[in-house]
Amino acid sequence: MERFKVVFYEKEDGSRPAYDFINTLSDKMRAKIYKAASLLEVEGAQTRMPYSEYLKDGIFQIRAQQEGNITRVLYFFTVGKLVILTNGFTKKTNRTPSAEIERAKRYRADYERREAKKNADFR
Repeated sequence: MERFKVVFYEKEDGSRPAYDFINTLSDKMRAKIYKAASLLEVEGAQTRMPYSEYLKDGIFQIRAQQEGNITRVLYFFTVGKLVILTNGFTKKTNRTPSAEIERAKRYRADYERREAKKNADFR
């Protein structure tokens, strides 16, 4: 079975919001996030609760919890069995903030726009 590849979304300025966020986490929380990401590599879209959850509009989230802290990293799937981690946050309420979902959607649109341009330039 072919594995998925999990990568970090990179903005045009070279920053990687999900990567930067994950690096602010405690060692234990970071390990939990990376465990969930490694499950995505094997199971892809079949990854389910408690590790992954579909939100809306093609945006999913990796879930991790430790000592009352709830961490989420948003992602989407793209062609070529790629999983793109976009942004993360520490959850304060029961619902995922719509601003975080919208940010992930903006990052996805930017990623897709730049990939389309790369492919057009390649031809």
